[in-house]
Amino acid sequence: MSTHLYLLRHGQTEWSESGRHTGRTDIELTPEGEQQARRAGAVLARLRGTDQAPALVLTSPRQRATRTAALAGLEVNATTEELAEWDYGDYEGITTPQIRERVPGWTVWTHPMPGGETHAEVQDRARKVLGEVRKILPGGDVVLVGHGHFSRVLIAAWLGLAPDQGVHFGLDPAGICQLGDERGDPQVRRLNVPAWEI
Repeated sequence: MSTHLYLLRHGQTEWSESGRHTGRTDIELTPEGEQQARRAGAVLARLRGTDQAPALVLTSPRQRATRTAALAGLEVNATTEELAEWDYGDYEGITTPQIRERVPGWTVWTHPMPGGETHAEVQDRARKVLGEVRKILPGGDVVLVGHGHFSRVLIAAWLGLAPDQGVHFGLDPAGICQLGDERGDPQVRRLNVPAWEI
């Protein structure tokens, strides 16, 4: 039986809903975000198609991630700063349109984050996580509960792509991504599976 890596983005927060960049800030889920997390747990169970617990469940230490994992019914093995969201530095808590008033054309994928992490630093964290994941995967599924931009860099890293290629992978609040391989070649099996009402 093949095993897979699943990425679960945390549910909605006030800041994710308003487009504010949320890196270090430890913000809670909205009531809608909590509902999304519960539904995502049911969707994840269906995707996995087994009653067997994952071999490993890791979360970011931010409460929006740990709460999502709990509401999704996951038994977390550990939290790790390696899964934390991109550190946006001076852009923490502000929106892309606000940043573009100062830096025309700015995106997280194309421009630096003053006072925050570089693209290479985020990629290094993603590669470190994947190195640990690949040791565990032969024994069962792995679930990572984290954040939007970091998870998108992690998808790119899984495929051997540069961190800025994360722009091509959408991941909405409480969205799920399934990563695997085809005869040894890394593959995105499912992307941004929504936590619909079921």
